[in-house]
Formats: sequence, structure tokens, C-alpha cells
Amino acid sequence: MYRITCIARYLFLSVCILSLSVAVSAQQFSINENQKQVKVRFQIVRDMVVIPLFINQKGPFNFVLDTGVGLMIITDPTLVDSININNRHILKMYGTGNDVVFEAYATAHLNISINQKLIGEDISAAILKDDHFGLSNYAGMPIHGLLGYEFFSNLAVKVNFMDSTLTVAKPGKFKPLKRGIILPIGVEEHKPYFTTKILLPNGKYTTKKLLIDLGAGHALSIESWPPYAGIQKKVIAANLGVGLTGPVNGYISRVGELYLGKYKFTGVITSFPDSNVHVNYIVPRDGSLGMGTLKRFLLVFDYKNQRMYLKPNTRFKEPFEHDMSGMEYYASGKDYEHIIVSRVESGSAADEAGIEANDQITKVNFKPVSRMTVTEIDNLLKSKENRNILIEVYRNKVFETVVLTLKKRI
Repeated sequence: MYRITCIARYLFLSVCILSLSVAVSAQQFSINENQKQVKVRFQIVRDMVVIPLFINQKGPFNFVLDTGVGLMIITDPTLVDSININNRHILKMYGTGNDVVFEAYATAHLNISINQKLIGEDISAAILKDDHFGLSNYAGMPIHGLLGYEFFSNLAVKVNFMDSTLTVAKPGKFKPLKRGIILPIGVEEHKPYFTTKILLPNGKYTTKKLLIDLGAGHALSIESWPPYAGIQKKVIAANLGVGLTGPVNGYISRVGELYLGKYKFTGVITSFPDSNVHVNYIVPRDGSLGMGTLKRFLLVFDYKNQRMYLKPNTRFKEPFEHDMSGMEYYASGKDYEHIIVSRVESGSAADEAGIEANDQITKVNFKPVSRMTVTEIDNLLKSKENRNILIEVYRNKVFETVVLTLKKRI
């Protein structure tokens, strides 16, 4: 997703850490005995669920809540000193060819606290020696890491995207949601999976095993599919994310139908990674279901009982839309107040408006980007076809305002 460029909405980070050369034991979170449940507020940032937490009584630090990772990962290497981690050893991260791509520190005995009522003791983590993923630049705010299986393993977690709250309780304490469903899941190697029916672009139904990936920004990704075969005419060649060995390229199109129990979605925007991207997953799968779909429900994850509750929220019937500008961008600067264009797709609205890679966007519709979040810019650029947006760019010490007319590309 990031290679000094920000690949806009498809966060593949959580599916690309393949293996660790040293086994690291994972511990669990628990709530105080006198609490029946605990509420935690979160932010949705570019379709990431971000929560504040404390590590070894230091913080708060911003972590992405991610069902797609089986081990707590600290992506900001500066935390090694700030949280006083002394006892650590080297982990080697491997790429698809079994070559060492980069190294991380393994550490144990971290004490994590969330909201003072939700505690994780002796939590193990991997700390990247270098920030390879640039999550802070992607989000436009400091992001310090990813929290996954340890948080979900011993608790039931309700995720309400309408009021941005998590409700955490002991397993079995949540009743089935009225007018909702129970979706059976399997938790394998610390990650949740389910099997479902999909109508592929070639008009044929198929059954796919998908990772339920709260840390992925896409609606759906199908990885066991050749890049061109059967994909409809409207298709975008795109950078879909970042892997251990660099950017993951592929295509974006739509599938005809996607089923989650009794719920059916049509025209779902789907990522198709290149067929030459071979990932030897410990648990074989065909793809992943991400935030583009999950955020349309009130969710309850219950790993202990191998199930997930789903109830549609007010976003359920919203159409699946993709960026209509054709440009990718990221935040930079001390306070992430600068927006830098990293890539412009040929023939897109941004290309026709004359926007170029490395341009700095300074204003959108006369509003300085320093007063906007990256998420606000994202939403504006996929809001409505044929909408005119005024973009002020800074290039070669000159400010220029251009008219960008949004157009659907898929």
C-alpha cells in the first residue's frame, strides 16, 4: 500500500506477514471481574478501526484492530525505546521465495491496557526494526501498530460502526441480534474464516473460503483467480497493497453477487491480485472479506463459540463505489498536514485535469487540506459521478487550481 506512495484503499498489510522464524506465545485480554462489559470508543480512519491503548503504562498509542493478524505487531520502531523494551530477540520475516526480507524484534511480557478496564498481561509482539508500511502516512495520523488475535481470542467483541464503539464482554454474554443472523466461522491459526457463495465476473457461481479481515479496506478480494480471465470490461489496473517484497499489483472490478448467510450484495467492488503473486498461507484460502463490506453491519465476533453475529445497519444498502478521481495520495509532514499525489492513472479524471505524481494538494474546494482528514478527501472523491471538484496543487513553486470532474471507472 505504501512505497513512498500511498496505495489508496486496499490494505493488504494484514495478509502479507507470512511467517515468523521463532514461535512467540500469545496471551489474552480480560475484563475486570466487577465489569459485565466494557465499552471502548474507536475512530474509523480510511476504513481502519483505530483504538487507543497503553503499553507498559506508556501511551496512548493508536493501534488498528485487525482480525487478519495472529500476533500483535508494532509497526513504529520508535516504540522500542519509549515503552522500555529491553528483553528482545530478532525475528526474521520471510517473503514468498523463502528469502529473508526484513527483520523484527520479538518481545514478551508487554502489559496492555485499554480504557483501564480491559487488560492484556504478558502480551507478546513483533516490533518492526524499520517502518516498511507507512501506516501513519496512509492514515494521516500516527499509527503505532496492529492488534489482532490476542484481543478477540478470549472475549466477545461487538463492533458498532454507527456510533464508533466496541462493546466487549465474556463469550456467550451477547444474545443473538434481533433481525440478524449467526454466521458460523472457523478460527484457524488465530484468524477467522468462513465459506460463502460468489457470482464471479464470468457469470458462474463458486464457493470460496474467505478470511474475515477487519484490517483490510477492500470490500472483497479474490486471490485464486487469473487477472484477466472473465473480468468484465470495466477493470482498473491498480496497486492493491504492500507485501513483504514490495507493492502488490492487480486489478479492481466487480463481482455479480456476494452472500453472507441470507444477505446478498450485488455489484461488489473486488480486488484481484496478480496471478503471479503466490502466497503460501498456513491456512489455504481463496481471498478475504474486508471493511468495505463489514462496515455495513453491526458485528459481534465470538471466537470461543466459532460464530459471528451480523445485523444490517443504515449503510447496508449503500452502493459499492470506488475512487472516481484516479489518483492515489498520502499524508506527509510533521503533523501529516501535506497531501502528496503518489500516482495518477492514465485517462482518469485526475489525469484529464492535469494532476501529476508528486504534486502537493493544498486545497479541495477552497478548503485547506490541513483542515481536512484523509478520510474526508477519500469520501469526496468517490461521492458522485460528474461532480466538479476544485483542486489546488503546488508544483515547481507554483500554485494552480484545476477542475477535477469525477467519473466512475468501474
